[in-house]
Amino acid sequence: MVKIKFNPYNREIEVLQGENLLEAVRKAGIFMDTPCNGSGTCGKCKVKVINGDIISTGSKNITEEEKKNGYILACQSTVNSDAVVEIPETDSSSMHGMKIEDFSGSREKNIFQRSRDQILKSGMKFNNNIKKEYLELDPPTLNDNISDFERLRRHIKKQLNYDDVFCGLTILKKMPQLLREADFKITITHIPDEKGKTVIINMEKGDRTDQLYGVAVDIGTTSVAACLVDLHNGELIAKASSGNAQMKYGADVINRIMYSTRGNGLEKLNHAIIQETINPLLNRIYADSKIESDEVVSFVAAGNTTMSHLFLGVYANFIRQEPYIPAFVKIPLIKASELDIKVNPETPVYLVPSVASYVGGDISAGVLSSGMWHSDKNILFIDLGTNGEIVFGNSEYLMACACSAGPAFEGGEISCGMRASSGAVEKVKIDSSYNPTFSVIGQEKPLGICGSGIIDLICEMMFAGIIDRKGKIIKDLNTDRVRFDEHGIGQYVLAFKEQYDLDRDVVITEVDVDNFIRAKAAIYSGITTLLNNLSMDFTAIDKIYIAGGIGNSLDIANSVKIGMLPDIDQNKIQYIGNSSLMGCYLTLMSEDAKHKLEEIANSITYVELSVESEYMNEFVSACFLPHTDIDKFPTVKKCLDSSV
Repeated sequence: MVKIKFNPYNREIEVLQGENLLEAVRKAGIFMDTPCNGSGTCGKCKVKVINGDIISTGSKNITEEEKKNGYILACQSTVNSDAVVEIPETDSSSMHGMKIEDFSGSREKNIFQRSRDQILKSGMKFNNNIKKEYLELDPPTLNDNISDFERLRRHIKKQLNYDDVFCGLTILKKMPQLLREADFKITITHIPDEKGKTVIINMEKGDRTDQLYGVAVDIGTTSVAACLVDLHNGELIAKASSGNAQMKYGADVINRIMYSTRGNGLEKLNHAIIQETINPLLNRIYADSKIESDEVVSFVAAGNTTMSHLFLGVYANFIRQEPYIPAFVKIPLIKASELDIKVNPETPVYLVPSVASYVGGDISAGVLSSGMWHSDKNILFIDLGTNGEIVFGNSEYLMACACSAGPAFEGGEISCGMRASSGAVEKVKIDSSYNPTFSVIGQEKPLGICGSGIIDLICEMMFAGIIDRKGKIIKDLNTDRVRFDEHGIGQYVLAFKEQYDLDRDVVITEVDVDNFIRAKAAIYSGITTLLNNLSMDFTAIDKIYIAGGIGNSLDIANSVKIGMLPDIDQNKIQYIGNSSLMGCYLTLMSEDAKHKLEEIANSITYVELSVESEYMNEFVSACFLPHTDIDKFPTVKKCLDSSV
């Protein structure tokens, strides 16, 4: 056995000699962002060896200067002696402090109100089916000595007219003492049906009918957001967000599915999403709102199809294998206690139904909140995240596809890319002298670049003449911000390490630009293929709704200029926030909305792009700035001509 100490965490563990260093980091309980899940391709698991015998195979992601300073890739290294290893600051910032839509700003409140209005305008009601009732039971006597549960049933039948009353073991266990401590004056929380039956899911002392809470959760591949809701009036009481702890097992769903098939990988991924992500978020919410977990009696969550499987701990490997079959799209009733979610144990867990293998419940929820299902306009809905999902349609039809965009929109596969968290550059401008100005999330020193910042940066580099339309950096520019390595690969320095006291320069390389061009091309070609399936083109689009975390600082004009979005009237393009979380909120508040959500999931026609012959041709054509056919982007062509 050898000992490894990890700084700045001051955490020490013992592992077997020859242990993979990345696995040692995970065993130490330290979060490390590993988009490629240890294959050595992303270069994100860089660590610095302070002392000790650690053997590394080397990597193209480690520069000669970094190598001299003791940097290695943890995934490509083994530990042969006691050692001290330093983990860079960017890894500790990736998990927490993420910039997630939370309905707190004026724009977000408008988005929130708009989604509520869509439900009401369609004739649906906010009609939650969970009820609270205050009961005063007759105390038992020698002459009236029936069991506590029968006594409760008798009063419920007499006062509330339910013939059949049921409860779970959790309620039975708390019943004897609670009844007597409350002097038989209690509040029950129950879920009735239309057939005279009700199920008790909580019991409290005294009159607590004024307090009824639910939780909505968006389980993203990269980030998770949760909000606590007053089910009486729909008020958002508290919210919290963080990175998805599963990121340490890979940035995308394919890497995570593959990890889930190894040993106890499925259990680790399930533990990461519930115990390391959702429950800590709930604890933060409870602390902020000063309520107890037992008071939360409704739970609605949405995620893509893979996230839904991993959330339940269900084997997901067949999702990635042709013919791409999920184990489920809709789940039966599950109690919170079965998943060990920190709410009332009897709380029913509603997981929003998926559509297909790569269009999940997050898209069903997003379509619900967008209102496109009730519109006579042709609406294009795009969710920009780790995966790119697209829905087109109106009240008459809905058609969807999923693009293999990869993790680039979330900073994955980008050398200095990072999540939209503290220290991430989110907006960029470049002047005529090739010098940048930028804004950083949290107004801190720049640690890396998030998705919206990368879009701005690539667009600005193209119009400043730093890169050509293939994404290649122009040589012989009169600036020290452009340089080329020993392999001839160019890079642009956004922030010099000396200026900001960083461990390394914040740069974007030609390889990064190429990776991002492929990601944006996947979105554009997905849109084109979807419309072609309907014998339509961009002129048929009346409105484009952009959803997802990247939209917080997304520059629509720049997104068009690089060829990610079609070149249409930009007044038609609207950001609608975290539509998945909003859809979960609507489902939490309204049984009508829940029924509509299930109709939506059942009615969406799914197009599998991997079997669409034209998709690859469209993709290859879109791997250019903005496109190989510049005439498809007339306004961009005009801007490029005027900038020459």
